[in-house]
Amino acid sequence: MEFEFEKPLQPIRDEIAKLEAKRLKGDSGASAKIATLQRRLAVETASLYKALTPWDTVQVARHPGRPTIMQYATRMCDEFIELHGDRVFGDDPAMVGGFARIGDRRFMLIGHRKGMTVEENIAFNFGMANPEGYRKAMRLMHLAEKWSLPVVTLVDTSGAFPGLEAEARGQAEAIGRNLMEMAALETPIVTIVTGEGGSGGALGIAVGDRVLMLQYAVYSVISPEGCASILWRDGTKAAEAAKALHITSKDLAELGVIDGIVPEPAGGAHNDPEAAMASVKAAVLEHLAALAGTSASRLVEQRYKKFTAMGRFDANAKTKTSSGK
Repeated sequence: MEFEFEKPLQPIRDEIAKLEAKRLKGDSGASAKIATLQRRLAVETASLYKALTPWDTVQVARHPGRPTIMQYATRMCDEFIELHGDRVFGDDPAMVGGFARIGDRRFMLIGHRKGMTVEENIAFNFGMANPEGYRKAMRLMHLAEKWSLPVVTLVDTSGAFPGLEAEARGQAEAIGRNLMEMAALETPIVTIVTGEGGSGGALGIAVGDRVLMLQYAVYSVISPEGCASILWRDGTKAAEAAKALHITSKDLAELGVIDGIVPEPAGGAHNDPEAAMASVKAAVLEHLAALAGTSASRLVEQRYKKFTAMGRFDANAKTKTSSGK
């Protein structure tokens, strides 16, 4: 999958591919030229990604090559034991959770599950969980609370599944209950938006003591396409909507919606999944360590203050006129 904004890099990639073919045929001078071009490609890629527009960032966040929850579970963690079912309706493959361990740090890992192929995405409903997925997540969070284990959630969904069956089974109630019960959960919660954090489907597992985002992830109340179709009745204005929504990690950190940004490798997580997972692993360990030892009552109090402080409007704040006065 190639991005439109990466077109300036294509001539360098093409030249590297030609030299690789020559090297395989025994051209002894090709290796040095390849190394030079690869360094140039790395520099230009880094420069290009520093200037991404919000809409460009949306494309990166949706790249199918970004690490999935199962890759984080099996390659970031030293141990993962998946747990199934909500004990009410069934098991939702779009929401994954289970006991995890990194070194001597044990926790409950929960996250939306997207696939890397069309077939996998169909099987996992493109990461859009049903009510039973959110109820499973909440069941596992309470299990973690019972055993004094922290919770780590990885968010990557365009939103909760909006189908008739999901609504009939109480989609809104399931998400609403998660928000309420996560706010009072007496164990540390670390949330990382790893790809696309969309609407209540994302927030349903994102009421954390620490909410982080990967550098090129996005987090929003609505997709840019959905916003454009509502505001302008024109889905082609998605790029304009993406800018207006302030959905990038940089924007949200400045607004105080998130607590930190997890760096991605040059070219995005899809370009070097192992490096991206190493960054997430370091962030998880850092923030779990920071929260360890905090009393349950203090955690709940701080979490409540954190979320209730968002979106407050100061009616007495002075605003500048067009003349700057």
